[in-house]
Amino acid sequence: MTGFLLLAFTFLIAGVIAVPIASRLGLGSVLGYLVAGIALGPLLGALGVDVVSIQHFAEFGVVMMLFLVGLELEPKLLWKMRDRLLGLGGLQVIGTLGGVMAIGIGFGLPWQTALSVGMVLSLSSTAIVLQTLNEKGLARSDGGRASFSVLLFQDIAVIPMLALIPLLALPDLVAGGHAAEAAGAHGEGTGFDLNLVDGLGGWQRALVTLAAIAAVIGIGAYLTRPIFRYIARAKMRELFTAAALMIVIGIALLMTLVGLSPALGTFLAGVVLANSEYRHELESDIDPFRGLLLGLFFMTVGAGINFALLADNPVGILGAVAGLIALKAGVLWVLARIFGLEGSDRWLFALGLAQAGEFGFVLLAFTIANGVIPDALAAPLSLIVALSMLLTPALFILLDKVIMPHYLARSTRPDDPIEPDGKIIIAGHGRFGGIINRMLSSAGHATTVIDYSSEHLEALRAFGFQVHFGDATRPDLLQAAGIAEAKLLIIAIDDKAKITELVRYALHTYPDLHVLARAIDRDHVYELWAAGCRDIVRETYDSSIRAGRSALQALGQSRTRATRYANEFERMDRASMIELADLYRLDTPAHLNAPYVAKVKEIREEWERQLRGNLEAAEAEEDEAAAGGETISG
Repeated sequence: MTGFLLLAFTFLIAGVIAVPIASRLGLGSVLGYLVAGIALGPLLGALGVDVVSIQHFAEFGVVMMLFLVGLELEPKLLWKMRDRLLGLGGLQVIGTLGGVMAIGIGFGLPWQTALSVGMVLSLSSTAIVLQTLNEKGLARSDGGRASFSVLLFQDIAVIPMLALIPLLALPDLVAGGHAAEAAGAHGEGTGFDLNLVDGLGGWQRALVTLAAIAAVIGIGAYLTRPIFRYIARAKMRELFTAAALMIVIGIALLMTLVGLSPALGTFLAGVVLANSEYRHELESDIDPFRGLLLGLFFMTVGAGINFALLADNPVGILGAVAGLIALKAGVLWVLARIFGLEGSDRWLFALGLAQAGEFGFVLLAFTIANGVIPDALAAPLSLIVALSMLLTPALFILLDKVIMPHYLARSTRPDDPIEPDGKIIIAGHGRFGGIINRMLSSAGHATTVIDYSSEHLEALRAFGFQVHFGDATRPDLLQAAGIAEAKLLIIAIDDKAKITELVRYALHTYPDLHVLARAIDRDHVYELWAAGCRDIVRETYDSSIRAGRSALQALGQSRTRATRYANEFERMDRASMIELADLYRLDTPAHLNAPYVAKVKEIREEWERQLRGNLEAAEAEEDEAAAGGETISG
């Protein structure tokens, strides 16, 4: 018990120290976990800890992550992804596998071994890439969606790879007892190995596999609702968590029993449950376990790096890692061009998936057990996989800090030729700018809309919207759009820093231009105010006021009284924003700004007094008003 607690405390304290430092430095949590694992490596070795066994346990975090990814995907959306899933994913695996196999044969490896090495290295890290894309807000970009398609195909491709590897066994390795020793060592670690398809013929194995997949879909579609309704009657929060874990672990177990990837099974279950009323409950229950297990997995990858082997042959190992990244990035780059990925999304796709992945460790163990790859080759291969994963955060930093700024300045897709349609320019046509454009267009105003998502623009053009591709923060593009003659510039992009940058440029260069800017949050309002903008709209402010008004009605206030209260609240809030803006300091956190804090306290006390007085006045004036029962906000 003491050993377990010491080990748990060691991993937790390493993560708690390293991850916040890495995040503050802009390196991301994944690199923080990897560095923490590297630091723990010598200590774990001295304690005799089996890092590989912990890694196998922590890999369940990947299974949970794919379940949560499935919850975000409706079946219709998955069907729409089929072209990229099969095209991008299939060609990436085939291209990388073929390149690695050719190099292996060139170095004298048997074709069976070279093919197996190609399969190991063709996979990318689902855990690292998805975690990084989510942290950086890139998961919904064109490059992020394409990356997810490839990762999903790779997870599916593990199944036929596992089926093919035993057919590639080399007689010399098997005859020498190599496979038996590896399998025996593997069995000692697990205790037992139950498989429902052992000894079955090909068609029987296929039937059992299809039945397992059908069972997963059936469980998700028909059993989860009754289970959760039954649990809800107990009104115990912890039972929901236990049930969520039961479903995920049970499906993973079923997939393992029939020789399939547990990640694939839980992903399918997540897709089936995407439209369930329990979707958010499942997500909130599983997500903490996913985060902890993924963090543990990344630390075990760092701790498992064999620096002694690296020190023996640094040039060869590092050269192989660089060659792998270059080969995979090259294949991905070509595919990105073929499938129409442009601009920054092409770089994101090519560099983000250029590493090897966690399933590579699984395939390596399987190839050793089946006498396909000898131990002498497996050890450096495992090191290459781990080092390529370790370098992935560095590739994303390279993408953010070096390539993206340079590449965005000279985008490969030419900006659309813009004929100014009117005196109104809208920068960004997402959920914010799109509604503004529809309102202005329906009122008879001509607008010039600029957006930087080519896929988004193609969809908008299909519905008849006049939109133009380009980066609205570029001065030359704004000039082409007619900003010098424009009466109004509406900044509706969703990047906080770029909004502020564009406000400064527009107001400095065109002082007579009216600028209406989208603010992400309250602090952003102060930043835009300091930049000179005086027409600022908080993106969720109006809807929050309306929701507050509806809440008052739900608590028994009449519509008239609630509306008056909401209007007065809004008037006072807007007035206070102007007062506080003069005290706000961009270089000082709000809670450390003493004059700002004192003014907030003063205004809050005045607010409460005035709002209560207004509410009492409204009640006195309502003697003749009919009691309101309407609850739908306008």
